[in-house]
Amino acid sequence: MNHLPEPPPSPTTVTRSGPLTWVQQWHWFERTIPSSRRVNPTPLADHCHVPPPATVADVLMALASLTARHEALRTTVDPLRPVQHVHRADWAPLPVDHVDVTSADADTVEAATAALAACPIDPSRNPPWLARVLLEGGKPCAVLISAHHLVMDGWGLAVLINQLHDQLRGKDVPAEASVVHPLDMVADQPTERARAAEREWLTRLASNPTGVLAPFGGTGGGEGRHRLQHRSVAAYDDIDRVARRHQVSPEVVVLAVLAHDVATRTGEHRFLASVVVSNRARAALRSSLGVRALTVPVQIDLRPGAAFGEVAASVAAASAAAYRHGQYRPAELVAAQARMDRRRGVVPVHTIEYNCYSWPRDYLVPAQNTPPDGSATWISSAPDEPCDTLYVDLSRDAGVVTLDVTVGDHLLDAEQAVALPVRLFALLRALADGAECPVPARPLAPAASGWWRAPQGWVCLAAVEDVLRGHPGVLHVTVAPSGNAAEEGHEPHLVARARVAPEVAPDDLHRHVLDHLGEVPGVLAPGRYVLTPADPESGRLTGRPCTATGATGTPRVPSRPPVTSAERALAAAVAAAGPGGVQAGPFGGPAVDMNRCLADHGVTLVAVPRLLALLHRFGFTGIASDELAGTASLGHLAAALEPLTARAHRGGETSS
Repeated sequence: MNHLPEPPPSPTTVTRSGPLTWVQQWHWFERTIPSSRRVNPTPLADHCHVPPPATVADVLMALASLTARHEALRTTVDPLRPVQHVHRADWAPLPVDHVDVTSADADTVEAATAALAACPIDPSRNPPWLARVLLEGGKPCAVLISAHHLVMDGWGLAVLINQLHDQLRGKDVPAEASVVHPLDMVADQPTERARAAEREWLTRLASNPTGVLAPFGGTGGGEGRHRLQHRSVAAYDDIDRVARRHQVSPEVVVLAVLAHDVATRTGEHRFLASVVVSNRARAALRSSLGVRALTVPVQIDLRPGAAFGEVAASVAAASAAAYRHGQYRPAELVAAQARMDRRRGVVPVHTIEYNCYSWPRDYLVPAQNTPPDGSATWISSAPDEPCDTLYVDLSRDAGVVTLDVTVGDHLLDAEQAVALPVRLFALLRALADGAECPVPARPLAPAASGWWRAPQGWVCLAAVEDVLRGHPGVLHVTVAPSGNAAEEGHEPHLVARARVAPEVAPDDLHRHVLDHLGEVPGVLAPGRYVLTPADPESGRLTGRPCTATGATGTPRVPSRPPVTSAERALAAAVAAAGPGGVQAGPFGGPAVDMNRCLADHGVTLVAVPRLLALLHRFGFTGIASDELAGTASLGHLAAALEPLTARAHRGGETSS
């Protein structure tokens, strides 16, 4: 937040209030992350064409009717507590405006939809959605809608636009159609089932390698991100033919093709995919606008040499198993994962995140068809935070398959990103023509120089050296895999050898690497550090090596109380926002260990907005909310704090 949140709207307009659901809690936290740091910064947005002879008045009447019908369209949230408020239907004017366009072709409508999506939405004070009517020659030709993810998911937006389009066509929404608000689902969240799902998540994360894609492509040290869209007509029938042949859904076919491509490229046959599911198994939820979509962990486990039919069956079975773990508490899970990651010295990431727009969208403004058997690609690139996951969205509309891809430049460069969907659709064509396409046993692309396959995943030796070299007092560093681990009876591991000033201890280096786990892709925290202190007088090696842990194990990082004013302010905010909720000023409160991460102190995502507000009150800024959710220690975070007068806060936007 650039400033402290303003009070919510007057309670006189509120008809009922209650807690956010577990799914909503994630999006409530997500809204505080600066848009430039989000993986997918664009909010939910879509459009429908206006069928003649509907007028602007008809559009406004339909939107007013839907607002009265759906509580989600008149819900606000508390900026500091995970609480939502449902307002009266007339509590605020409809958030609708009008724009004149010279042509209502598909490209114009798509650009206008993107422009509306870029408009900020403040869900704490205003309706959580925006609408725009495009006028061509004074007549409405399309309605664009953008909605905050706090109150609506992609399925819900499709339901809303479908119902709007039906009303504009004169087709009434059936009276028996169910309307379910998230407040009605709060009681239907079994805690024991959530705990079981979280245990399953953590088990899968701990048993999968990290950095699977990074060594096999991309730009060394890349700090950009590519977003591309690939459309193909030919792939539409190919997917259906492959799905019928192997008796799986079209969505499973595309995920299996993605998994096959990753295994082919990298030689890794076991990795994790994060798949977005709607969690709308009950019919009562299918016409609800509420937030139900969340991700589930799909364990990709492919057998080298397996034909594609076996791959598809494996992915289908893994997807069905993962769906059973679709109810969990993101706030609790993220904290548990941060604790696990810091303890293990590695941040596991999903190789793929996969999302499907599985509903037909016949209400869209018709687009020009891609030429038969042809395809088209649009790509944009920009500097951005690294992302170690390949994000792929699938949609099939009007005979066209569309893949939307987001990928970090260090994973796939621009040329490789464009080649990805082309390669996937070529594999689909071969499968549709009857090819078996067995999974290769070895990678088709060699790993880049300097990458090593540790038991926990791929590690970049140069990156670990750079991180260690950044610690004060480190004069020289070399990092290499252990050469005789098999003889010692241990798993392969890294050995870091450093020439350091006398005051530098192995624990210091271990903590330093842990603090950079989430900041530098390809970094693991090795469990052994051989230090040769420097002679302060001669500057030469003294020849007294010492190890952090003896033969094996992980160094134990000692506790440390806050020292500087910034550390004391952060410690006081953590104490106040933690489970005990101790109210303290910046120089009081119970002991807080600055060598541990936020999650180690029991603070979950739902407390982060309040923690940021407390830091603001204590006179400090400079930490983004997603940094607080990571594995960095409080001491590392406090070093980034700055007085409020120095610059604007990096976190806490209200735009979606």
